[in-house]
Amino acid sequence: MNKKLYLPLLIFLILVGAFFIQLRQNASGGDPKLLESALVGKPVPEKVMQGLFDNKDYTSGVFKQGKPILLNVWATWCPTCYAEHQYLNELAKQGITIIGVDYKDDSAKAVKWLKDLDNPYQLVLKDEKGSLALDLGVYGAPETFIIDGKGVIHYRLAGDVNEKVWKNTLLPIYNQLLEDGK
Repeated sequence: MNKKLYLPLLIFLILVGAFFIQLRQNASGGDPKLLESALVGKPVPEKVMQGLFDNKDYTSGVFKQGKPILLNVWATWCPTCYAEHQYLNELAKQGITIIGVDYKDDSAKAVKWLKDLDNPYQLVLKDEKGSLALDLGVYGAPETFIIDGKGVIHYRLAGDVNEKVWKNTLLPIYNQLLEDGK
């Protein structure tokens, strides 16, 4: 019998095995949105970026604020970014410092977005070509990083920041960094 006839069956069995493993991980509490980042434990990559509102140049020094901050990669073309935006406004009102990276976006649309929906960001950096996002290993928007007071990345979240994610995942890390910084 021709061995090539078994190839579709072999591919099918490999796919079933891969799906089974992923389902087991999800059932045991694994977060399918969790992405490893090679940058965890490393500083935010050095890059000179322009501010969205002032076109002024900023270096990675903006991420070294002596206290933890969130770095949120977002865009106006991203529906999930719209969904998380109001919660980011709530976090900003609570005193959480958030720096935004406007990712592969039209600057005029981004400025209008922030004027219409309020601006939760201390600073918004333009990343029209996605170069900073590429250096951060961003797959798409939104992604959020927790950065300590010295500019070192401690966590990466792919997906929206909402109350559940903040309380269960991001806040414990944020609070630990606050404690470590004292």
